[in-house]
Amino acid sequence: MDYEVKKSDAEWREELSPEKYAVLRGAATERAWTGELLDEARSGVYTCGACNAELFKSGTKFDSGCGWPSFYESVRPEAVQLIEDRSLGVVRTEVRCANCGSHLGHVFDDGFGTPTGDRYCMNSISLNFTPVE
Repeated sequence: MDYEVKKSDAEWREELSPEKYAVLRGAATERAWTGELLDEARSGVYTCGACNAELFKSGTKFDSGCGWPSFYESVRPEAVQLIEDRSLGVVRTEVRCANCGSHLGHVFDDGFGTPTGDRYCMNSISLNFTPVE
């Protein structure tokens, strides 16, 4: 996919902390139950931790009990890129920012009781949060 934000690996390493780089650019996963945004309950907007593109609204966040912030849909279908991921020997769907290609987490079809049935399981470190007054 051709991303609007294009930076070299060196530029990303310079801009992001080592922890953010590992997740956003290296597709690592932060430990469950450790993310700053897991219990965030204020109204607001979640944006990409690398490029600040809008990704999720607080009204779609729900407590899935998985240890990572969960949402049942993105702000727009085209805000995220969904990619088949076979990296752990099982088929999953990786979620990337459609603006810069950064890894956000994975989406699963086990969001029971949500309007979409989806659970976007996102790494807190992949997101920024801006509260709305």
